[in-house]
Amino acid sequence: MPEPIVVRKRPRTPYRRPHGAWKVAFADFVTAMMALFLVMWMMSSGEQARLAVAAYFEDPRGYAAAPGDDSGGLGRQALLDRDELGALAAQIQDSIEGSPDFEGLGDHVAVELSEEGLRIELLENEEGLFFQSGSPSPTSTGRETIRRIVDQLRKLPNDIVIEGHTDARAFRGRNDYSNWELSADRANSARRILTENGVSSQRIAEVRGFAAVQLRRPEAPEDASNRRVSLIVRYDD
Repeated sequence: MPEPIVVRKRPRTPYRRPHGAWKVAFADFVTAMMALFLVMWMMSSGEQARLAVAAYFEDPRGYAAAPGDDSGGLGRQALLDRDELGALAAQIQDSIEGSPDFEGLGDHVAVELSEEGLRIELLENEEGLFFQSGSPSPTSTGRETIRRIVDQLRKLPNDIVIEGHTDARAFRGRNDYSNWELSADRANSARRILTENGVSSQRIAEVRGFAAVQLRRPEAPEDASNRRVSLIVRYDD
């Protein structure tokens, strides 16, 4: 009797369309290329653009305007009121007094609230602590102190006023140069340091020179503390 013939049929595998794993790989490639282009753009950008990006990542929620960017920056932040500027005053004072590089400098940096806004004053000594004697050129201490203050100010949207003041001693050495020019030039030197370190030029509302008209110590008109530069952060009116 012949053996039965057994036919084994394998089940047919249903056709499956290719899955989308390639899309994930392509997305990773596009992301890597975008990161590369951003790095290349940052390397070719100026210092102001780099400061703007750095300031955003330091404080993304409170960042109002790209430093040095007059176009308005990366967003808009509400102006600080009197109470908020009062809290900032304590931060600036602690930043100066707590730095070992500026030991003993706290007596020469006055931070207080005035009718116009938060007033930060750099008070000179007899030797010329912040500016060279009889000159609008800042000393290394003056430049670094203003830079430390800028670290707090550049995150804010409020306008800034810069004032220069002298004591009552007449300026000597030039017939065409007086305390009026000296006070205005020192205020303008401070303005340059602010804008070079990330404060938008659009936020500089005024640069003033008062000579000896507004003495800090009227009872001692030749006292060194009358020679000062004031940075005023205006209130939100």
